Amino acid sequence: EDAAAAAVVDADIVIGDYLFEVGMTARVIDRMQRCRLIQQPSVGYQQIDVAAASSHGIAVANVAGANDAAVAEHTVMVGLALLRGLTWTDANVRGGGWPQLTRGHRELAGKTWGIVGLGRIGRQVVRRLAGWDVAISYHDAMRALPEDERSLGVSYAGLDELLQTSDVVSLHVPLIASTHHLLDAERLSLLKSSAYLINVARGEIIDELALVQALEGKKFAGAALDVFEYEPLPANHPFTRLDNVILTPHYAGTAIESRARVMKLTAANIQRVLRSEAPIDIVNR
Repeated sequence: EDAAAAAVVDADIVIGDYLFEVGMTARVIDRMQRCRLIQQPSVGYQQIDVAAASSHGIAVANVAGANDAAVAEHTVMVGLALLRGLTWTDANVRGGGWPQLTRGHRELAGKTWGIVGLGRIGRQVVRRLAGWDVAISYHDAMRALPEDERSLGVSYAGLDELLQTSDVVSLHVPLIASTHHLLDAERLSLLKSSAYLINVARGEIIDELALVQALEGKKFAGAALDVFEYEPLPANHPFTRLDNVILTPHYAGTAIESRARVMKLTAANIQRVLRSEAPIDIVNR
């Protein structure tokens, strides 16, 4: 914090930490004497004290949309991998096995995919599931317009209903007060025993202790987790001992193409501000 506070004193533009490790605290922001923009080169910006920036009249912007395609593709990929038991099968073959009929791998066709959060990424997932013969239900704090539901081919459901009826559930909501531990032990218990859960949003959206207990007890079939309450994931975390979980290091959105878009959008917004134009993708309007 001391180093960050010293570095920003005379900065016109401050670029946030892509990995969220260097906090943009109120103390750091208080030292910004001439800053016009804090540009976060990612969609998330949880390490920035946005309220403090607003109190100083400093715009905070992210790169909304830069990694939508990558995250959506990752979501569909791990959903299929869960249904087909891909990681378990790969490990078994590498160990000398040949498990053709020993585990109940399943098709996606004919199943119901539940999407929690029908924002940009949620809609990209819907579009990528088109043609897969899968029913799609969604839950969002703000229900989509009827014409949007028809064009996307989705049906609205309450969150509890969605959890009870979906074969695959993927999470695409932002981390705000109302979504912290949105899936607690009670809600996790609503999942079908054959269901799979995918989290590519934020780790804190699920009560991680309750999730560990549910997965250890085989309360539902499995999960794919790209985000965690504490990152990096500790080497001895209970998740690492479970064979019904796919673990990835918060990298769903970090394809080569999406990283290039992040850099281009970051540079473009800096140029706009230095030309005295309004920045785009402001999160504290």
